[in-house]
Amino acid sequence: MEVINYNSVSSITLSKFETIVGKHNLSVENEVLEKYAQDETEDLVFKAEVVLKPETVEQVSAIAKLCSEQSIPLTTRGAGTGLSGGALPIRGGVLLSMEKFNRILQIDTRNLQATVEPGVINYVFQEEVKQHGLFYPPDPASWGSCSLGGNIAHSSGGPKAVKYGTTRDYVLNLEVVLPNGEVIWTGANTLKYSTGYNLTHLMIGSEGTLGIITKIVFRLIPLPKHDLLMLIPFKSAEQACKAVGEVFMEGIVPSAMEFMEKDAIEWSMRYSGEVNFEIKPDWQALLLVEVDGNNPDVLMLDCERIGNVMQKNGCDDILFAESTEQKNALWKIRRKVGEAVKSNSVYKEEDTVVPRAELPVLLNGVKQIGKKYGFLSVCYGHAGDGNLHVNIIKGDLSDKVWEEDLPKGITEIFQLCKKLGGTISGEHGIGLVQKPYMPIMFSKQHLMLMKQIKSVFDPKGILNPGKIVD
Repeated sequence: MEVINYNSVSSITLSKFETIVGKHNLSVENEVLEKYAQDETEDLVFKAEVVLKPETVEQVSAIAKLCSEQSIPLTTRGAGTGLSGGALPIRGGVLLSMEKFNRILQIDTRNLQATVEPGVINYVFQEEVKQHGLFYPPDPASWGSCSLGGNIAHSSGGPKAVKYGTTRDYVLNLEVVLPNGEVIWTGANTLKYSTGYNLTHLMIGSEGTLGIITKIVFRLIPLPKHDLLMLIPFKSAEQACKAVGEVFMEGIVPSAMEFMEKDAIEWSMRYSGEVNFEIKPDWQALLLVEVDGNNPDVLMLDCERIGNVMQKNGCDDILFAESTEQKNALWKIRRKVGEAVKSNSVYKEEDTVVPRAELPVLLNGVKQIGKKYGFLSVCYGHAGDGNLHVNIIKGDLSDKVWEEDLPKGITEIFQLCKKLGGTISGEHGIGLVQKPYMPIMFSKQHLMLMKQIKSVFDPKGILNPGKIVD
């Protein structure tokens, strides 16, 4: 394979960048470089040589063209909330922050569409479309801080994915700057598209390795008028997982069905300060189940049917959120689990996903592999779509065990995922930290096709080098 020799950013090139974006949008100060050298992935740090903050597509185009001409690595970054190292500038070069691309350009209520820039924060977008009676369902746990461009980079999901799908299901069209500076639209603003290869879907999940997204056209749906939320405790985590599949067999599709081990919810309650109910000693796991729609009576009947399924599977007393405040408190606990785990210990988070019915087998397998290699894990995630976040806790493990033995355990977890018909990432992406495990999922031919796609879009290999595939 050809080895790419990258060039450093010279003083002459810095001057050209300054001409493109202006002095106020260029930083080489160490304090700034360090800030953009990290995301939420473990404790990894990789500094770029310069941070650029463009404000227009023309500026992005000029930056890409200059980097391509001079073989300078160019890594695009959204809000820095990633968990796979996807936005870390591991080859140095230019860190391209899209934070100033933060405008909602149009909300088209006639066609139920919106055109936005990639730096818009997910929660801000959701709240804005609600003002028009519309709904954008993908809502990652970091929705209050993650950007829509980053969501597209990883095809993010969130709790609502079980009923409404992931980011991929809502993107109609993308404006993209290619590595040579050319600007293209990948598709059309239509619900149907059968016009050649679907470049829109190819860009989604590509983690900035193929192009730089500068505009997004989303489809929207009508906002459901009502929702009900239940917290359902179990004395057995596997029994909780088993109950999930049976709910769907009853013909009910909840708008969210989240799984949390006891440790996960206790850590999050302490971390978030939301302690408004007692966790009984014999509880081992909890399900957070939401239904939504436009008819409250139908929703209440759905909750009764869900409750019957849960009771057949040995749940304890079901708790109903009786007010908006209680709903928000419960969702805050769920959304803060990842931060709570991080605050307790050095950790690694794996984003496993399997067919829903295989979730009990996966959970049991994770625990058995943990015993084999001596690590503890705190598990939680989107039970309704089989997406289990496995947080492996360093605790008292030695650095040697953490660095040498743990990868063997992670390999076995991913092998189990594949055996069960799943894969190694549901929504966090591959980035840097999962790249070594790609051969578990894919043959050499499959990986070669990915590399060839990368080389067609980015022949000089400047865009986010070292991610997904070499």
